[in-house]
Amino acid sequence: METVFIIVLSLMALGLLLGFLRFVKGPTAADRAVALDTMSVIATAALVLLGLMFKRYIYIDVALIYAVLGFIGVIVIARFIEKAL
Repeated sequence: METVFIIVLSLMALGLLLGFLRFVKGPTAADRAVALDTMSVIATAALVLLGLMFKRYIYIDVALIYAVLGFIGVIVIARFIEKAL
């Protein structure tokens, strides 16, 4: 079962890397906002997976708070982009 966790975490790390590249390279602010939201979702899923892997359920609570803060952050960025255009 540990090999499954390692494979999934590796794929999540690859997704984070690709999201970071889009965040750095993204031609528009909207692309950067979407990349940031994608990285936030992947990091939240990684926290949940680590919580299950280590049997430490506090990570799931931290992931929930991180997801709410990430959602609020994306809403704020979207409002800012909407007013800038």
